[in-house]
Amino acid sequence: MNDLATLKEFLPFIIPLVIVQFSLLGYTIYHILTHDHYKRGNRAIWMIVAILLSNCFIGPILYFVLGKEEA
Repeated sequence: MNDLATLKEFLPFIIPLVIVQFSLLGYTIYHILTHDHYKRGNRAIWMIVAILLSNCFIGPILYFVLGKEEA
């Protein structure tokens, strides 16, 4: 029962993080699918990186730092 009380205590912090995480992943996937040119790698590599590393925000951040072609 103590674990449930702890989870309820952290829920107001967890829910916004989950929303931001999925929003960032969604925008990253949209950007990867709608652009043809990347600084490094190709579309398949960036999709794999973004999806596999999305649980800790690293995948989408890596794409925007290392893969996104400047306009």
